[in-house]
Amino acid sequence: MTDQPLLEIAGLSAGTDSKTDSLRILRDVTFDVRSGELVGVVGESGSGKSMTALSILGLLPSAVQITDGAVVFDGADLSISSSKSMRDIRGRRISMIFQDPMTTLDPVIRVGRQIEESYRIHHPRASRHDARERAVSVLSLVGVPDVRRRMNQFPHQWSGGMRQRAVIAMALVNDPELLIADEPTTALDATIQAQVLEVLSSARAQLGVAIMLITHDLGVIAQYADRVVVMYAGQVMESATTTELFADSRHPYTKALIHSRPSRAVPGERLAAIPGQPPSLSDLPAGCPFVDRCTAPFKSDRCRDEPTSLAPSIDGRLSACHFRDIKEMPV
Repeated sequence: MTDQPLLEIAGLSAGTDSKTDSLRILRDVTFDVRSGELVGVVGESGSGKSMTALSILGLLPSAVQITDGAVVFDGADLSISSSKSMRDIRGRRISMIFQDPMTTLDPVIRVGRQIEESYRIHHPRASRHDARERAVSVLSLVGVPDVRRRMNQFPHQWSGGMRQRAVIAMALVNDPELLIADEPTTALDATIQAQVLEVLSSARAQLGVAIMLITHDLGVIAQYADRVVVMYAGQVMESATTTELFADSRHPYTKALIHSRPSRAVPGERLAAIPGQPPSLSDLPAGCPFVDRCTAPFKSDRCRDEPTSLAPSIDGRLSACHFRDIKEMPV
Protein backbone atom coordinates (compact mmCIF):
# COMPACT_ATOMS: atom_id res chain seq x y z
CA MET A 1 0.00 0.00 0.00
CA THR A 2 1.26 3.53 -0.79
CA ASP A 3 0.26 6.96 0.51
CA GLN A 4 -0.45 8.21 -3.01
CA PRO A 5 -4.18 7.93 -3.79
CA LEU A 6 -5.04 5.63 -6.68
CA LEU A 7 -8.55 7.08 -6.73
CA GLU A 8 -9.41 10.56 -5.48
CA ILE A 9 -13.00 11.78 -5.38
CA ALA A 10 -13.01 15.52 -4.76
CA GLY A 11 -16.16 17.57 -4.12
CA LEU A 12 -18.30 15.30 -6.27
CA SER A 13 -21.91 16.43 -6.68
CA ALA A 14 -24.58 14.92 -8.92
CA GLY A 15 -28.31 15.22 -9.39
CA THR A 16 -31.31 15.50 -11.67
CA ASP A 17 -32.87 18.66 -12.97
CA SER A 18 -36.18 18.24 -14.73
CA LYS A 19 -39.49 20.08 -14.85
CA THR A 20 -41.16 17.48 -12.64
CA ASP A 21 -38.40 16.54 -10.23
CA SER A 22 -35.05 17.79 -8.97
CA LEU A 23 -32.90 15.59 -6.76
CA ARG A 24 -29.55 16.33 -5.12
CA ILE A 25 -28.25 12.78 -5.18
CA LEU A 26 -24.59 13.42 -4.30
CA ARG A 27 -23.29 16.50 -2.51
CA ASP A 28 -19.61 17.36 -2.18
CA VAL A 29 -18.52 13.72 -1.81
CA THR A 30 -14.81 13.59 -0.96
CA PHE A 31 -12.59 10.60 -0.17
CA ASP A 32 -9.76 8.58 -1.67
CA VAL A 33 -8.58 5.00 -2.10
CA ARG A 34 -4.89 4.10 -2.09
CA SER A 35 -3.25 1.27 -3.97
CA GLY A 36 -3.70 -2.05 -2.18
CA GLU A 37 -6.13 -0.57 0.36
CA LEU A 38 -9.63 -1.72 1.28
CA VAL A 39 -11.95 1.22 1.92
CA GLY A 40 -15.43 0.51 3.22
CA VAL A 41 -18.31 2.80 2.22
CA VAL A 42 -21.27 2.44 4.58
CA GLY A 43 -24.67 4.01 5.12
CA GLU A 44 -28.38 3.30 4.94
CA SER A 45 -30.17 2.60 1.67
CA GLY A 46 -30.38 5.76 -0.43
CA SER A 47 -27.28 7.32 1.12
CA GLY A 48 -25.49 7.57 -2.23
CA LYS A 49 -23.06 4.66 -1.96
CA SER A 50 -23.94 2.98 -5.25
CA MET A 51 -24.38 6.28 -7.08
CA THR A 52 -20.85 7.22 -6.06
CA ALA A 53 -19.59 3.93 -7.50
CA LEU A 54 -21.49 4.47 -10.76
CA SER A 55 -20.06 7.98 -10.96
CA ILE A 56 -16.55 6.56 -10.90
CA LEU A 57 -17.28 4.30 -13.86
CA GLY A 58 -19.33 6.83 -15.82
CA LEU A 59 -22.42 4.64 -15.55
CA LEU A 60 -24.88 7.05 -13.95
CA PRO A 61 -28.49 6.84 -15.17
CA SER A 62 -29.16 9.15 -18.11
CA ALA A 63 -31.26 11.49 -15.96
CA VAL A 64 -28.41 12.03 -13.49
CA GLN A 65 -25.49 14.35 -14.25
CA ILE A 66 -22.31 15.22 -12.39
CA THR A 67 -22.69 18.90 -11.54
CA ASP A 68 -19.43 19.57 -9.74
CA GLY A 69 -16.20 17.98 -8.55
CA ALA A 70 -13.78 15.45 -9.99
CA VAL A 71 -13.13 11.70 -10.02
CA VAL A 72 -9.38 11.34 -10.45
CA PHE A 73 -7.97 7.88 -11.16
CA ASP A 74 -4.20 7.54 -11.49
CA GLY A 75 -3.95 11.24 -12.35
CA ALA A 76 -6.78 11.41 -14.93
CA ASP A 77 -10.18 12.99 -14.25
CA LEU A 78 -12.72 10.34 -15.24
CA SER A 79 -15.63 12.77 -14.94
CA ILE A 80 -14.47 14.49 -18.15
CA SER A 81 -12.96 11.49 -19.93
CA SER A 82 -14.20 10.46 -23.37
CA SER A 83 -16.46 7.45 -23.88
CA LYS A 84 -13.59 5.59 -25.54
CA SER A 85 -11.26 6.24 -22.62
CA MET A 86 -13.89 4.99 -20.18
CA ARG A 87 -14.44 1.82 -22.22
CA ASP A 88 -10.71 1.13 -21.98
CA ILE A 89 -10.74 1.63 -18.21
CA ARG A 90 -13.96 -0.22 -17.31
CA GLY A 91 -13.29 -3.89 -16.72
CA ARG A 92 -9.59 -3.41 -17.40
CA ARG A 93 -8.23 -1.02 -14.78
CA ILE A 94 -11.41 -0.63 -12.69
CA SER A 95 -13.83 -3.53 -12.26
CA MET A 96 -17.13 -3.70 -10.43
CA ILE A 97 -18.97 -6.50 -8.68
CA PHE A 98 -22.72 -5.92 -8.51
CA GLN A 99 -25.16 -7.18 -5.87
CA ASP A 100 -26.91 -9.92 -7.84
CA PRO A 101 -24.65 -12.28 -9.84
CA MET A 102 -27.61 -13.44 -11.97
CA THR A 103 -27.89 -9.92 -13.43
CA THR A 104 -24.19 -10.02 -14.34
CA LEU A 105 -23.99 -13.53 -15.78
CA ASP A 106 -25.73 -14.37 -19.06
CA PRO A 107 -27.98 -17.39 -18.32
CA VAL A 108 -27.52 -18.93 -21.79
CA ILE A 109 -23.72 -18.76 -22.01
CA ARG A 110 -21.42 -21.14 -20.18
CA VAL A 111 -19.64 -19.60 -17.21
CA GLY A 112 -16.14 -20.20 -18.54
CA ARG A 113 -16.94 -18.64 -21.91
CA GLN A 114 -18.24 -15.48 -20.24
CA ILE A 115 -15.01 -15.02 -18.31
CA GLU A 116 -12.94 -15.74 -21.42
CA GLU A 117 -14.87 -13.10 -23.36
CA SER A 118 -14.29 -10.54 -20.60
CA TYR A 119 -10.57 -11.16 -20.99
CA ARG A 120 -10.51 -11.04 -24.80
CA ILE A 121 -12.40 -7.72 -24.91
CA HIS A 122 -9.34 -6.05 -23.42
CA HIS A 123 -6.80 -8.45 -24.93
CA PRO A 124 -7.99 -8.82 -28.54
CA ARG A 125 -4.75 -10.51 -29.66
CA ALA A 126 -5.04 -13.25 -27.04
CA SER A 127 -5.83 -16.71 -28.41
CA ARG A 128 -8.85 -18.65 -27.24
CA HIS A 129 -6.46 -21.04 -25.48
CA ASP A 130 -4.77 -18.18 -23.61
CA ALA A 131 -8.16 -16.73 -22.62
CA ARG A 132 -9.32 -20.10 -21.35
CA GLU A 133 -6.16 -20.63 -19.29
CA ARG A 134 -6.58 -17.17 -17.81
CA ALA A 135 -10.17 -18.03 -16.88
CA VAL A 136 -8.98 -21.26 -15.27
CA SER A 137 -6.42 -19.26 -13.29
CA VAL A 138 -8.84 -16.70 -11.84
CA LEU A 139 -11.55 -19.25 -11.11
CA SER A 140 -8.98 -21.27 -9.20
CA LEU A 141 -7.91 -18.10 -7.37
CA VAL A 142 -11.46 -17.52 -6.10
CA GLY A 143 -11.78 -21.09 -4.90
CA VAL A 144 -13.91 -22.81 -7.56
CA PRO A 145 -13.30 -26.59 -7.32
CA ASP A 146 -12.95 -28.87 -10.35
CA VAL A 147 -12.53 -25.77 -12.47
CA ARG A 148 -12.31 -27.21 -15.98
CA ARG A 149 -15.51 -29.17 -15.56
CA ARG A 150 -17.41 -26.37 -13.84
CA MET A 151 -16.43 -23.87 -16.55
CA ASN A 152 -18.58 -25.76 -19.05
CA GLN A 153 -21.70 -25.39 -16.93
CA PHE A 154 -24.36 -22.67 -17.16
CA PRO A 155 -25.00 -20.14 -14.34
CA HIS A 156 -28.17 -21.90 -13.18
CA GLN A 157 -26.06 -24.98 -12.42
CA TRP A 158 -24.02 -23.01 -9.90
CA SER A 159 -25.16 -22.11 -6.37
CA GLY A 160 -25.55 -18.46 -5.36
CA GLY A 161 -22.19 -18.41 -3.60
CA MET A 162 -20.44 -20.07 -6.54
CA ARG A 163 -22.04 -17.63 -8.98
CA GLN A 164 -20.69 -14.75 -6.92
CA ARG A 165 -17.24 -16.35 -7.10
CA ALA A 166 -17.62 -16.45 -10.88
CA VAL A 167 -18.53 -12.75 -10.91
CA ILE A 168 -15.47 -11.97 -8.78
CA ALA A 169 -13.33 -14.00 -11.18
CA MET A 170 -14.77 -12.04 -14.10
CA ALA A 171 -13.91 -8.79 -12.32
CA LEU A 172 -10.34 -9.95 -11.67
CA VAL A 173 -9.59 -11.58 -15.04
CA ASN A 174 -7.98 -8.42 -16.45
CA ASP A 175 -5.90 -7.79 -13.31
CA PRO A 176 -7.52 -4.43 -12.40
CA GLU A 177 -5.96 -1.89 -10.07
CA LEU A 178 -9.28 -1.06 -8.38
CA LEU A 179 -12.19 -3.37 -7.61
CA ILE A 180 -15.53 -1.84 -6.60
CA ALA A 181 -17.70 -4.35 -4.74
CA ASP A 182 -21.30 -3.14 -4.34
CA GLU A 183 -22.99 -5.18 -1.58
CA PRO A 184 -21.35 -8.38 -2.91
CA THR A 185 -22.89 -10.62 -0.23
CA THR A 186 -26.51 -9.44 -0.37
CA ALA A 187 -28.99 -12.36 -0.51
CA LEU A 188 -26.34 -14.88 0.55
CA ASP A 189 -26.55 -16.75 3.86
CA ALA A 190 -24.06 -15.95 6.62
CA THR A 191 -21.72 -18.85 5.86
CA ILE A 192 -21.50 -18.06 2.14
CA GLN A 193 -21.13 -14.34 2.91
CA ALA A 194 -18.06 -15.10 4.98
CA GLN A 195 -16.61 -17.26 2.20
CA VAL A 196 -17.13 -14.56 -0.45
CA LEU A 197 -15.53 -11.91 1.76
CA GLU A 198 -12.56 -14.19 2.36
CA VAL A 199 -12.24 -14.61 -1.42
CA LEU A 200 -12.07 -10.82 -1.81
CA SER A 201 -9.56 -10.54 1.02
CA SER A 202 -7.42 -13.28 -0.52
CA ALA A 203 -7.54 -11.64 -3.96
CA ARG A 204 -6.42 -8.37 -2.42
CA ALA A 205 -3.51 -10.06 -0.65
CA GLN A 206 -2.37 -12.03 -3.70
CA LEU A 207 -2.95 -9.47 -6.45
CA GLY A 208 -2.49 -6.18 -4.59
CA VAL A 209 -5.78 -4.83 -5.95
CA ALA A 210 -7.38 -1.92 -4.12
CA ILE A 211 -10.98 -2.55 -3.06
CA MET A 212 -13.85 -0.14 -2.47
CA LEU A 213 -16.37 -2.21 -0.51
CA ILE A 214 -19.91 -0.86 -0.38
CA THR A 215 -21.97 -2.40 2.40
CA HIS A 216 -24.48 -1.70 5.14
CA ASP A 217 -22.84 -4.29 7.43
CA LEU A 218 -20.57 -2.62 9.98
CA GLY A 219 -19.42 -6.02 11.20
CA VAL A 220 -17.91 -6.69 7.76
CA ILE A 221 -16.26 -3.25 7.80
CA ALA A 222 -14.79 -3.83 11.25
CA GLN A 223 -13.20 -7.08 10.10
CA TYR A 224 -11.92 -6.22 6.63
CA ALA A 225 -11.59 -2.47 5.99
CA ASP A 226 -8.53 -0.28 6.50
CA ARG A 227 -10.56 2.93 6.37
CA VAL A 228 -14.25 3.78 6.41
CA VAL A 229 -16.37 6.40 4.64
CA VAL A 230 -19.81 6.97 6.19
CA MET A 231 -22.48 8.41 3.86
CA TYR A 232 -25.93 9.82 4.55
CA ALA A 233 -28.36 11.58 2.18
CA GLY A 234 -25.73 11.83 -0.55
CA GLN A 235 -23.08 13.35 1.70
CA VAL A 236 -19.99 12.03 3.50
CA MET A 237 -20.65 12.32 7.23
CA GLU A 238 -17.32 10.96 8.46
CA SER A 239 -14.09 9.45 7.19
CA ALA A 240 -11.59 7.67 9.40
CA THR A 241 -9.47 4.59 9.87
CA THR A 242 -11.49 1.60 10.99
CA THR A 243 -9.86 1.63 14.42
CA GLU A 244 -10.59 5.34 14.92
CA LEU A 245 -14.16 5.04 13.73
CA PHE A 246 -15.18 2.27 16.10
CA ALA A 247 -13.19 3.62 19.04
CA ASP A 248 -14.18 7.28 18.81
CA SER A 249 -16.61 8.23 16.02
CA ARG A 250 -17.14 11.97 15.57
CA HIS A 251 -20.57 12.21 13.97
CA PRO A 252 -23.86 11.38 15.73
CA TYR A 253 -24.98 9.40 12.66
CA THR A 254 -21.90 7.16 12.79
CA LYS A 255 -22.39 6.74 16.52
CA ALA A 256 -26.03 5.76 15.99
CA LEU A 257 -25.10 3.23 13.27
CA ILE A 258 -22.56 1.56 15.54
CA HIS A 259 -24.97 1.56 18.47
CA SER A 260 -27.71 -0.10 16.39
CA ARG A 261 -25.63 -3.10 15.32
CA PRO A 262 -27.43 -6.36 16.20
CA SER A 263 -24.22 -7.68 17.79
CA ARG A 264 -24.58 -5.03 20.49
CA ALA A 265 -28.10 -6.15 21.40
CA VAL A 266 -28.80 -7.38 24.92
CA PRO A 267 -30.82 -10.63 24.98
CA GLY A 268 -34.43 -9.93 25.88
CA GLU A 269 -34.19 -6.21 25.14
CA ARG A 270 -35.48 -4.32 22.13
CA LEU A 271 -32.97 -3.77 19.31
CA ALA A 272 -31.60 -0.24 19.11
CA ALA A 273 -32.61 1.71 16.01
CA ILE A 274 -32.13 5.17 14.56
CA PRO A 275 -35.45 7.05 14.91
CA GLY A 276 -37.25 8.46 11.87
CA GLN A 277 -36.39 8.17 8.18
CA PRO A 278 -33.73 9.73 5.93
CA PRO A 279 -34.84 13.01 4.33
CA SER A 280 -36.17 13.22 0.78
CA LEU A 281 -33.42 14.13 -1.67
CA SER A 282 -35.81 16.61 -3.27
CA ASP A 283 -36.41 18.41 0.05
CA LEU A 284 -33.21 18.36 2.08
CA PRO A 285 -32.87 20.45 5.24
CA ALA A 286 -30.94 23.71 4.95
CA GLY A 287 -28.47 22.52 7.55
CA CYS A 288 -27.27 19.04 8.53
CA PRO A 289 -29.29 16.35 6.70
CA PHE A 290 -29.30 14.23 9.88
CA VAL A 291 -30.75 16.98 12.07
CA ASP A 292 -34.29 15.57 12.37
CA ARG A 293 -33.02 12.17 13.54
CA CYS A 294 -30.13 13.37 15.68
CA THR A 295 -30.49 12.75 19.41
CA ALA A 296 -27.19 14.30 20.50
CA PRO A 297 -27.67 16.59 23.53
CA PHE A 298 -25.68 19.42 21.92
CA LYS A 299 -27.93 19.67 18.82
CA SER A 300 -28.79 23.33 18.21
CA ASP A 301 -30.44 25.74 15.75
CA ARG A 302 -27.08 25.89 13.98
CA CYS A 303 -27.54 22.26 12.95
CA ARG A 304 -30.87 23.08 11.29
CA ASP A 305 -29.86 26.34 9.63
CA GLU A 306 -26.17 26.06 8.71
CA PRO A 307 -24.97 23.55 6.07
CA THR A 308 -22.33 21.07 7.15
CA SER A 309 -19.28 19.96 5.22
CA LEU A 310 -16.52 17.41 5.73
CA ALA A 311 -13.70 19.12 7.62
CA PRO A 312 -10.96 18.18 10.08
CA SER A 313 -11.39 18.54 13.82
CA ILE A 314 -8.58 19.92 15.99
CA ASP A 315 -6.96 16.47 15.99
CA GLY A 316 -7.33 15.97 12.23
CA ARG A 317 -10.35 13.66 12.24
CA LEU A 318 -12.73 14.28 9.30
CA SER A 319 -16.40 14.82 10.14
CA ALA A 320 -19.37 16.80 8.79
CA CYS A 321 -20.68 17.69 12.25
CA HIS A 322 -20.63 21.26 13.59
CA PHE A 323 -19.57 19.77 16.94
CA ARG A 324 -16.83 17.53 15.54
CA ASP A 325 -14.39 18.58 18.26
CA ILE A 326 -16.49 17.01 21.02
CA LYS A 327 -14.75 13.80 22.06
CA GLU A 328 -16.55 10.80 23.55
CA MET A 329 -19.63 11.92 21.62
CA PRO A 330 -22.79 10.38 23.13
CA VAL A 331 -25.47 8.68 21.01
